[in-house]
Amino acid sequence: MITMATESVLHPSLIVPIGHVEPVPRRIRGMVGGRVAFDTRRALYVWEWQAYPQFSIPIEDLVEGVLDDDKHTEQLGAGPAHRHTLRVGPEVRAGAAWVWGEGSPEALRDTVRFEWEALDAWFEEDEPVFVHPRSPYSRVDALRSRSTVRVEVDGVVLAEASGCVKLFETGLPTRYYLDPMNIDWTRLRHSDTVTRCPYKGTTSDYWSFDGDTGAHEDIAWTYDFPTIHANRIAGLTAFYNEHVDLYVDGFLLPRPVDPTQVASD
Repeated sequence: MITMATESVLHPSLIVPIGHVEPVPRRIRGMVGGRVAFDTRRALYVWEWQAYPQFSIPIEDLVEGVLDDDKHTEQLGAGPAHRHTLRVGPEVRAGAAWVWGEGSPEALRDTVRFEWEALDAWFEEDEPVFVHPRSPYSRVDALRSRSTVRVEVDGVVLAEASGCVKLFETGLPTRYYLDPMNIDWTRLRHSDTVTRCPYKGTTSDYWSFDGDTGAHEDIAWTYDFPTIHANRIAGLTAFYNEHVDLYVDGFLLPRPVDPTQVASD
């Protein structure tokens, strides 16, 4: 039985506490300007917020990366850290690195957390990783379903389908991916927006809708070439539950909180 306090939360919540540290059982490498900044088999996951972890790299496993102390300390999610500038060959990335200090978890001592965007590329083993590390406590399952789905905005039906692929992702609402034949494309406007997800890959297209109440930007998206973990959604389109009226098996789902409107994926 779902209580009134939780009736609008129809997905499992995140369970990893802030400050939690775990070993990473994968080789992790970071690249800057075509050079190897670090290469380690001893990385750590550190949760500075609940949604996902960051990698923390032993300082000893820097390869061509050199750290210059910025003489600045801040309190990050897991504890105090000292900011450093990263130099890799001729490349200089100011304020790109944080060396954990006294007061942070003991396991993090002598390790460094890099700002994700300060590096040109990240690799888990030989596979590139985008946006942030994949959490070992998160799942992404894409399951075929006979559930009927109807999508409306401002009373206009944008899609109606007798089946779908449901994507279940830890900490997020279920997403309903629909065959393109079930979508009224005459009502949608193509967008140039592109987003990346460490679990699903890079989007191929975004779509907006111009309704009577105004423009509803980027309410739907498609992955033409998702990761192998989510290959069943290839070529299908999903709508943001947060921004549309979504009927599943005839029942209107409550709109979840827009993830872009809450503090952090």
